[in-house]
Amino acid sequence: MLVALGGNAMTGPDGSATPKAQRAAIAEASRHLADLVAAGHEVVVTHGNGPQVGNLLVKNELAAAVVPPVPLDWCGAQTQGTIGFTLLDTLEAALAERDAARPVAALVSRTLVDADDPGFTHPTKPVGRFLPREQAQALIDHGERWEDRGEKGWRRVVASPEPIEVLETHTLLTLLGAGYVVVAAGGGGIPVVRGADGAVQGVEAVIDKDLTAALLARAVDADVLVIATDVAHAVAAWGTPDAHDIGRVTLAEMEAYAAEGHFASGSMGPKVEAALRFVRGGGRRSIITALDQLAPAIDGQVGTVIENPQTER
Repeated sequence: MLVALGGNAMTGPDGSATPKAQRAAIAEASRHLADLVAAGHEVVVTHGNGPQVGNLLVKNELAAAVVPPVPLDWCGAQTQGTIGFTLLDTLEAALAERDAARPVAALVSRTLVDADDPGFTHPTKPVGRFLPREQAQALIDHGERWEDRGEKGWRRVVASPEPIEVLETHTLLTLLGAGYVVVAAGGGGIPVVRGADGAVQGVEAVIDKDLTAALLARAVDADVLVIATDVAHAVAAWGTPDAHDIGRVTLAEMEAYAAEGHFASGSMGPKVEAALRFVRGGGRRSIITALDQLAPAIDGQVGTVIENPQTER
């Protein structure tokens, strides 16, 4: 199974992104992952990195008049490394506590995108914090695109292209075959494009981590895609008297919920879309649930479970 950890798994309960809070949160996530491994499941892990990249962008802002800003592909690589090694430490320890010792590897992973993706021409994904015009100017001078958002100030916008391929998939499969638990494609992967000569290079973009998780889950022939978030179920008619948890549904039923506009684009929408893509592409089952409900969700006791009967095996 592929387990996609949301950003809430990387920070403290109050959203704190201090190193101490991040280590504690990642250790907690590792305990739930270790339960799955100890139960005999073969596990690949992806993770978010929004708060960590956000911290790096603030450092960019504060230092822009002194040193050049670090580009987004570098931010992705740096946060993959930091979160990856922390997961290595905490997951190895959690597995040892369960007498389920397994080797763990973290891959710095690139995700190929199309250089002609319309997002590069018309970037719309907001990143980082709002700044006054005069503070944003230093970053604009370094080539970044910022937009006036009215009373809140100026905010940077970047491309959010569709993921095409995780380039380290073969390496991941080799490690899986050798018995490793593998952490890969953190933050959706480091965005890269391929040139006419076949070489790849990083680009300034942000890839949706859940869409990459769905892509990678199909590439490694996972049976189950689990999207771990901060709620036990997706909710239909959220915020209305008719609100209700969505439990076990067919692909067609969940597509109907999505078409009716039940899932906000900035929160549950991308998770539902990723879950749908995995099942639509031939995956057996997608699960959306809370991090602390991973084990019971796998056993069918909780969570939003999307199934396609045609893929049952």
